[in-house]
Amino acid sequence: MSYRLGVDVGGTFTDVLLVDEDSGTTWRAKTASTPADQAVGVLTGIGRVCADAGIAMSEVAQVLHGTTVATNAILEGRGARVGLVTTRGFRQVLQIARSFVPGGLAGWIIWPKPEPLADLEDTVEVEGRIASDGSVVRPLDEDDVRARLGQLAGRGIQALAVSLVNSFADPAHERRIAELAAEVLPGVPVSLSSDVLPELREYERTLTTVANGYVQPQVARYVQHLSDGLGEGGVSGELSILRSDGGLQSAAAAVAAPVSMLLSGPAGGVTGAVWVAEQCGHRDLITFDMGGTSTDVALVRDLDPRIGRETKVGDLSVRASSVDVRTVGAGGGSIAHVPELTRALRVGPQSAGADPGPAAYGRGGTEPTVTDADVVLGYLPSALAGGEITLDVEAARASVSKVAEAMGLDSPEAAAAGIVDIVNENMLGGLRLVSVQQGFDPRDFALVAFGGAGPLHANALGKLTGAWPVIVPPGPGLLCALGDATTSRRDESARTVLRRFGQLTGGELAQILQELADEAGGRLAAQGLPREEQTVGFQVDVRYHGQGFEIPVAVDPSWLEEADPLARLGGAFDAEHDRLFSFLLLDVDHELVNARATVTGPRPDVAPVHLEPGDGDPAGALVTEAPVHVGGEQVTASVYDRERLRAGDVVRGAAIVTEMDSTTLVLPGHVATVHPSGSLLITPAEG
Repeated sequence: MSYRLGVDVGGTFTDVLLVDEDSGTTWRAKTASTPADQAVGVLTGIGRVCADAGIAMSEVAQVLHGTTVATNAILEGRGARVGLVTTRGFRQVLQIARSFVPGGLAGWIIWPKPEPLADLEDTVEVEGRIASDGSVVRPLDEDDVRARLGQLAGRGIQALAVSLVNSFADPAHERRIAELAAEVLPGVPVSLSSDVLPELREYERTLTTVANGYVQPQVARYVQHLSDGLGEGGVSGELSILRSDGGLQSAAAAVAAPVSMLLSGPAGGVTGAVWVAEQCGHRDLITFDMGGTSTDVALVRDLDPRIGRETKVGDLSVRASSVDVRTVGAGGGSIAHVPELTRALRVGPQSAGADPGPAAYGRGGTEPTVTDADVVLGYLPSALAGGEITLDVEAARASVSKVAEAMGLDSPEAAAAGIVDIVNENMLGGLRLVSVQQGFDPRDFALVAFGGAGPLHANALGKLTGAWPVIVPPGPGLLCALGDATTSRRDESARTVLRRFGQLTGGELAQILQELADEAGGRLAAQGLPREEQTVGFQVDVRYHGQGFEIPVAVDPSWLEEADPLARLGGAFDAEHDRLFSFLLLDVDHELVNARATVTGPRPDVAPVHLEPGDGDPAGALVTEAPVHVGGEQVTASVYDRERLRAGDVVRGAAIVTEMDSTTLVLPGHVATVHPSGSLLITPAEG
């Protein structure tokens, strides 16, 4: 037998999913995350799930891991001390940054720029200059480089970033500096902008390169620690890390370019949601991942997640391909509070996290959270995570009562209902960011809800958005781990071209794209993925000549075989420009700015689950009945054990469906139909 392990580390829980590739059978484990050292929680979960499956850890062929190590290093300011080498005259590139005013009508706001990841005193300039066409304006002064690197050697830097002007046109100077750095700064990892982001725009390229160096030592330590722990546990299989764009890369590639994994965690959920929606026959979907600390949302069309060219973590925006995920500071652990000045209820973004967690967890938490509100309203059972966490109902009521007293409400239930309503509205804002504000009507999409807290709030979000059905996959709290286990290898190469269509031929375009495909394909081949198993996709950034921004356009490989592929490309750009901005510049030539090739491997062959057919009556799964508070009233909800539901069973609200890692709430006036693949499809009841 062949086993794959998907591992996802969240702010509150670490999820592990073991998949038997032959039968599709899965085993799940959910353990508390260990923020001080994520590897501890990961190894604990792996040991537990292998024990549950009755297999030795040595039988695991692959460990596929989505991690937030790089993300947390930036959010918590715990990255490396980075030295930066720039071209003379560009020492303050990070301090000058880009002009930015938050919001179209917020010109009066004073916006403090984020603190640069490389301090000015750790930034040095070197003599030498490359022109934008790749010609040498001034040769590199190697004696000057050695002297500047010697200055950094005495400052205790832990990583070095090299970003020279126009190095995307010719990387020779940067590569020579890397050779000299190996002599002057032995053992210090070096990030070159010509490797990390070989595209124009000095600030974005420099920022991305510095960010790569900032997280690199911490990622390297984590990957090494995890690899050692897996080896000691007997796991001989390969460790792969999820990229921000939803693909897999080897552990070595992740350490070399950790900036590509800043959104590794959320990307796994989107990949898993696509797999689940496909089993249910839906190709257009919005993903809704509500965990303990935050909620991540993304939009998928025709089973193809939208990939953006910007990765945003906190206040930092770097140029790296990633699934277009938007994050809202709203989760099960989000803390509710009533400011004395306004006396208006607020929920989040502060979170109780994994330690101490919500008051209901009984670990010393006292602040009222969304989870506590759900407990007070009767939505959650008395135990979570398969009995690992027992809920303290009285502690939850006591914490929520603080909100009731502060607002003058007559009961904890009224305060809890307000907390749930507000957090739902907060998450609706995130869903609108990826749908309405991108020109898409959410009513045209299914809503796939997952994460430990997502299924509790999914029905309400379906009502707010009009997105039906709401799909709740089996094991929703572990869907990110499923995404890790069902994704494929991926790599990308990019290049700045900067030529008008009138100066370019279709043959030259095809040659550029093929060279990029060969580069990315070669790296994947070195990681063990044969060329014949690789699939290539192309994308280019196009603008009207003179514009200050560009639009990414996918290139169909068949266009390159036509007589005039540039005409097809221009037409595709015009259509997208018209969709986004409702106008065209018909008398202006198009300009090709950047070109990219993405190479992927085959998707793992994981057999889907097929439930035993039922007769539509879920009575066999009925456990008990319990009072819940919905819409200001107390109603009786039927409580079902999801493990005993069969295909075709129809669960009518109000109802609660429990399972090891999550709880689903079906509101009155709605029904949840059990799909043969195991997912619950929630829709408004007819009539």
